[in-house]
Amino acid sequence: MVAVGHKLFRMVWRGVNVALVAALLALVYSAGWEYSVRRYLMGFSDAIIPANATPGERVEAILDWMREGPPRSADPTPGGLAIRDPETTLNYRQLLDVCGTATNAFLNLARTSDLQVRRLLLLSADRTAKHVVAEVLINGRWIVVDPTYRTVMRNAKGEMLTRKELQDPQVFAEASAKIPGYPAAYNYDKFAHVRVARLPLDGLRLRGFLDRVLPLWDEQVDWSLLLERESFFVLTAAMLASFVLLLFRLFLAWYADQRLKISRFRLRLHLARAGAALFTTPEIK
Repeated sequence: MVAVGHKLFRMVWRGVNVALVAALLALVYSAGWEYSVRRYLMGFSDAIIPANATPGERVEAILDWMREGPPRSADPTPGGLAIRDPETTLNYRQLLDVCGTATNAFLNLARTSDLQVRRLLLLSADRTAKHVVAEVLINGRWIVVDPTYRTVMRNAKGEMLTRKELQDPQVFAEASAKIPGYPAAYNYDKFAHVRVARLPLDGLRLRGFLDRVLPLWDEQVDWSLLLERESFFVLTAAMLASFVLLLFRLFLAWYADQRLKISRFRLRLHLARAGAALFTTPEIK
């Protein structure tokens, strides 16, 4: 039994080491990917947003580009486009005409220009998403921007509106009347920042559980970047996997030393010996 236990441990030990190496490689790759995406977005936003613009002017500059910028490419098979890749959402006309990806494009540019932003899902009675807009923090207020219609939601006086203000039917009617063809169904009666219904664990009533344990969990934490940028999602997943696997490896090392009393491959010891062999001057007798 002891021999079987040792054999099983060695199999687990090797498996964890292989998984940890894979996670670390994924971490390096995703870090480079995220860095290149940020550099691209920085250059893009610098080209369309004045350096000394106020937060409100930055919002309008992005919307002006979406309204009147140079023509974007058209893909004959838009269903195959990577809708969570910022470079793709900024460069294909079909994606800039869809509420989800248009909002993603706006959020990526706004965040790169140092605006605090988040996505907002407008929900139907059965809690399915019917429209996606953005919220931008300006002067302490989360004002609503609809990138699909290239507009900031404003009342009859031209004042920027928040989600809470748009829940008033009269205020919403005033704001939507100024936007040609704006559907009355895009109201703010029901909303969310994260669509838990799209997660495979939705059958466990995850939203209800989170609402009870962590009230306002989807509002107090900025989930937008994870949901709208694939490179950042992969980077976060790789960091989490590396951390968990490293902790598990440390536990296995302790278990081998303290409980099983078996020898194992000690990376630090071998690296120290290799360093000594390479950098220590040999004695000549």
